[in-house]
Amino acid sequence: MPDPVQKWSPDGQFQYKALGKSIVAVRLATGERTVVLKDIKPAGSSTALDIRDFSFAADQKKVLLFSNSKRVWRYETRGDYFVYDTVSKQVLQLGKSLPASSLMFAKFSPDGSRVAYVSNHNLYLETLATGEIKPLTTNGTRHFINGTFDWVYEEEMSCRDGFRWSPDGQAIAYWQLDANNTRDFLMIDNTDSLYSFTVPVEYPIAGQDPAAARIGVMNLASGNTTWMQLPGDPAQHYLPRMEWAPNGNKLIVQQLNRHQNESKIFLCDATNGNAHTVFTETDSAWVDIRASWDMDNSVGWDWLQQGKAFVWVSEKDGWRHAYRIGLDGKETLLTPGKYDLIKICKVDERGGHIYALASPENATQQYLYRIPLKGGAAVRLTPQNQPGTHDYVIDPYGDYAVHEFSNYYCPPASEYVHLPDHKSVKGEVAGMLKDAKKENSKVEFYQVTTPEGVTLDGWMSKPTNFDPNKKYPIVFYVYGEPASATAKDEYGAGHDFMYRGDMAADGYIYASMDNRGAPLPKGRAWRKAIYRHIGRLNIHDQAMGAKALLEKYAFIDSSRVAVWGWSGGGSSTLNLLFQFPEIYKTGIAVAAVGDLRTYDNIYQERYMGIPQETQADYIAGSAVHNARNLRGNLLYIHGTGDDNVHYTNAERLINELVKYNKQFQFMSYPNRSHGLSEGEGTYLHLFTLYTNYLREHCAPGAR
Repeated sequence: MPDPVQKWSPDGQFQYKALGKSIVAVRLATGERTVVLKDIKPAGSSTALDIRDFSFAADQKKVLLFSNSKRVWRYETRGDYFVYDTVSKQVLQLGKSLPASSLMFAKFSPDGSRVAYVSNHNLYLETLATGEIKPLTTNGTRHFINGTFDWVYEEEMSCRDGFRWSPDGQAIAYWQLDANNTRDFLMIDNTDSLYSFTVPVEYPIAGQDPAAARIGVMNLASGNTTWMQLPGDPAQHYLPRMEWAPNGNKLIVQQLNRHQNESKIFLCDATNGNAHTVFTETDSAWVDIRASWDMDNSVGWDWLQQGKAFVWVSEKDGWRHAYRIGLDGKETLLTPGKYDLIKICKVDERGGHIYALASPENATQQYLYRIPLKGGAAVRLTPQNQPGTHDYVIDPYGDYAVHEFSNYYCPPASEYVHLPDHKSVKGEVAGMLKDAKKENSKVEFYQVTTPEGVTLDGWMSKPTNFDPNKKYPIVFYVYGEPASATAKDEYGAGHDFMYRGDMAADGYIYASMDNRGAPLPKGRAWRKAIYRHIGRLNIHDQAMGAKALLEKYAFIDSSRVAVWGWSGGGSSTLNLLFQFPEIYKTGIAVAAVGDLRTYDNIYQERYMGIPQETQADYIAGSAVHNARNLRGNLLYIHGTGDDNVHYTNAERLINELVKYNKQFQFMSYPNRSHGLSEGEGTYLHLFTLYTNYLREHCAPGAR
C-alpha cells in the first residue's frame, strides 16, 4: 500500500492524512488525532470512497476527493474525482460525461467555485453550482498532449501535473506537448488474448528529438490561448518547470537546451507572451533541475522579497549551494562553504532561514540544517545522538515538521518535531533508538581507496558466527548510475530483499559501495565525473573498490564473488561480469539496459551526450559491446512488458551472447513492467529463482 497522503492546514497547526475511507487531522503541538470526514458515499452508492488523494478549497468548506485510481506508467494519477461540501454534506462527482477513471490533477479555482482537470489529454472546466462541463482544449490525442506530459517527462523530470490556475482564477497556464514525431515502442502482449497484440508507448530513445513543448495561458472568459514566446526550437529544448509569479500577470519558466547543459529562467508576460531572461546557468556536464533539490517536487517556486527574487540551487562553485536570484539578474550566494545541500526542505523567509538536508562529514548520512537567508554558516538541528538518515517535511510556517528517521540498525520511525529546537511531540525517534539493538546488527561501514586515489564508502553484513580465520563468499549489491546511491546509513542496509532465507545464517557476506557519479554530497566533481562515462568509470570504480576490499580482508573468498543489481544496477552487473571477469564470478542482472542507445533521450543524453555526437561513448559503455568477454555465471531477468527498460535490451544481449557461444541462464516474465510487480506469484518465483541460482553458482558457507 502507498504511504498515506498528507497535507497541511492553512494555519500550519494541523496535518491532514488520508487513511483509507477517512481523512484525519493531527494537531502538531500534541499529536492528537481527529477524524475530519469518513465514509463518504456518492449519490446512489452504498460503498464509501477509498480516498487516494484530497485537497481543500481555500475556504475549507469543500474538499476534492480522488478515488478509483488507475496507474499511468509509474503513478496512479488517473481516476475519479468527487467534491464533498462540508456544510451541505452533498457529494458531487466530477466529469460524469467523461470516461470512468479518466480524470487527472483536478484543482479548485482560487474562489472554490470551479474545478479544472485533464481527461484524455484535454483540459476541462466544471462549474460546481451548475454542473456545466466546458472543454478548454479539444485537440488532445495520444500524441498531442494538453495539461499533462508524455512518458519521458514524467519519468525523468518528475513532470505530471501540467496546468496551473492563475491567482485571480481568470486564466489557466498549461503545457502542450506535440509528440507526433515521437516513435512508438511496441510492447507485445502474448498472454491476454489468444492472438497477440501490441501495446504502443510513445518513447523517444537517445538520439531522437524531444516532443515539442510549449506553454500557453488560456483566458477563461474568451477561451483564447496566448503562447509564451520562448526562444529556440521547441523540439530541441525542454520546459521542466513553470509557475505563476506573485506580482503581475506573469509566469516564471525554466528552459533547458537539448544537451541539458544550459538552463535559462524566463519571466513571461501572460498577456502577450513576451519572455525576458532572468538567469542563465551553464555546466560542462549537465545542469540539475529543481526536482533534484526540492524534495522531488514538481510544483511550486521558492519566492523571496514579495516576488522580487527567488532561491535557486547551483553547483557553479563546485558545491551544491543555494543562491538568491533577483528578477534583475543579481545573484547572491546564501550557503557558502565546502559542503553540499542535499535537498531544500523549506525556505522560511518570515524566520529568515533555509532548512535543508546536508551531511558535510559523512556522505552515507543526512541531517537537517538551518542556514540564514542573509548568508552564513549552517547549523545542524538534528540531534547529535541520532546518527543515520533523516528526512523532514516542514509546515508552511516553519514551526513544525514531520521527521522521519532510520539507520542501519534502527527501523524507520516518524514523529512531529517543533522547529528550530527539534523538540519531539511524543519522542518516537528517541524511543525507537533506545530500543534498537545496535550490537545485534551484522552491518559495518567501511572505506576503500582505489589506485586512482578515489575513496569509496560502503557497508558489509557479515555472516552469523563469523570466524575471521575462514573464508566466505561475498555478494555485492550494485546500482552505479547517477539516479541513486546504495551504500547509505539507513534501515535495510545489509539486507538482500531478493534472498529467500537468512543470508547471514547461510554464510554469505553481503556488501555494497558507491562509485563516482552516485548522487552523494561529495561535491560536483564527484557527481559529474561520470559524464559520458556510464558503463566505464562507474564500473572501474566498483571493480577497483572490490579488489581493494578483497586485498584488505583475507576472510573474503576471491573464488566466490557475486554481484547483482536491478535496472541501472543490472546494467552495472553485466558490465562488471564482462569487463572484470577475473574479479566477479557470478552475476544476476534484473531489467538491465544492455544497450545504452535504447534508453530514453532525457536520461541518457543528460549523462552521455547526444549519441550522434558521442556514439563511441555509448558503444563503449554498453554491455552488449563487451558481452563476448563473459567467463562466469550469468542469470539475466527481464519483464516483456517493461515500458521503462524495454525488452529489446534482453534480446540484443542474448544475440551477442549466442554469437560468441557464451552460456547463461535467462528468465523472462510475460507482461511484467520494470518492477516485475504484476501477476500472481511473481515475486515468490523471482526471489526463489534468484536464491537458487546464487546458492548453486556462489556456494554459501565458510571454508
